[in-house]
Amino acid sequence: MTTPRTRPDAAEYPAFFAGYIASVPDDDVVELLRSTGQQVTDALSRITEERGGYRYAEGKWSIRTMLGHLIDTERVFTYRALRLARGDTTPLPGFDEKSFAASAESDSRTMADLVREFSAVRASSVLLFETLPDAAWTRSGTVNNGSVSVRALAYITAGHTAHHLRVLRERYDVTTA
Repeated sequence: MTTPRTRPDAAEYPAFFAGYIASVPDDDVVELLRSTGQQVTDALSRITEERGGYRYAEGKWSIRTMLGHLIDTERVFTYRALRLARGDTTPLPGFDEKSFAASAESDSRTMADLVREFSAVRASSVLLFETLPDAAWTRSGTVNNGSVSVRALAYITAGHTAHHLRVLRERYDVTTA
């Protein structure tokens, strides 16, 4: 029998998210969210204020903007998971992450403030997922015109963070380990 926290089947999420889910190890996803949250917090706590404004190319997000994006996107993903976990069958809309990033004005904030907010959001996400009843993990609904399960949203959240950790290492030269 499949336990609720195991990798979701491909039928549980839109193909767009396959890469995020594939990047998540076969460990307990809640523990992974906890540990990667600490990894992000540790890595970005070492970034100076000046370095927080670094963009690896013209038109690319700064480190601060990327962190603001991680915060906003995690809130969106976990809000969706909460709605589905509680049995809400109302179709949920998509969101424009570029518009969110532009409106957040993350570059006007300090790295310390953004890291503190990310840490709080991640702690809330971990609490949400670790307290879900088993039956909630396989509940699903329509999000952005596609079907997705709560379990998939936990993996998507973890995979989205893994994606941005790779970008931070490869394009921003941030040590994340």
